[in-house]
Amino acid sequence: MSVDPPAPVVANEPAEIADGVYVIPDGRVPLVPNVGIVLGKRGALVVDTGMGPENGARVRGHAEKLAGARPLLLTLTHFHPEHGFGAQAFAGAATIVYNRAQRDELADKGAAYLTMFRTFGSGVAAQLEGVELVLPDVVYDGEVDIDLGGVAAQLRTWGLAHTRADQVVYLPGERILFTGDLAENGYFPIFPFFPPEDTDIDGDRWIAVLERLEALEPQIVVPGHGDVGGPGILVSVRECLQELRDESRRRRAEGQTVDDAIVELETRLRSAHPDWQQPEWIGFAVRSFYASAA
Repeated sequence: MSVDPPAPVVANEPAEIADGVYVIPDGRVPLVPNVGIVLGKRGALVVDTGMGPENGARVRGHAEKLAGARPLLLTLTHFHPEHGFGAQAFAGAATIVYNRAQRDELADKGAAYLTMFRTFGSGVAAQLEGVELVLPDVVYDGEVDIDLGGVAAQLRTWGLAHTRADQVVYLPGERILFTGDLAENGYFPIFPFFPPEDTDIDGDRWIAVLERLEALEPQIVVPGHGDVGGPGILVSVRECLQELRDESRRRRAEGQTVDDAIVELETRLRSAHPDWQQPEWIGFAVRSFYASAA
């Protein structure tokens, strides 16, 4: 008998991981992200919203309670529905900031992803009722620093990786890094490789971005999904991606079919990471690396 997955609801209370820095943990519920709330003396920054207006309203409520009279800013790590399709709850109540390519990717693909996610079960479809896609109030190219008042937040993107324009948020004073889906803790890397509709993913550049993030030497890493931890999260994801890339391309060069490679690499990586969830992404990664080597 199959068991329906839990509804993708942002259900937990904010947990303070450093002075004035909070995370609403995902609770390891599928399609629920870790949400950040960063308080400064003059403003508060929210990182991601969860999926749909109900989750967005929950996150906004937590942020307003913590921020008090301080104005809110909202940014998203990337355009995927579980991370940003609750932004409408902040429209008119916060200054919304995206990078330019992220905004354009939302405009290009948001409606199609909304349709696709509605097929993921009744619990997901319920959270997506009434979704309106929200464009930003402020757009930047490449990087921007936000002074929240005693707390600096660095917003950075290096282009195509997990999506066209994944954005990280780094707090250099606190050495805290919000990675979005560039890094998960206890999950196989999420490869949204859906040809021919969406092939905007680059595993090589993803690895290079992770190397840049490691060079920041963060002390605390807030992954897109999974438990908050240390910089070892970045290392484990990078090493997994490198193994997927190298083994996929070796097998392709030797003439192995992609389907056979998936079977072998799923067995290999699931054995190496028996406690990691969502092994179905291994096959998507192998297909992506095979395609990029063509």
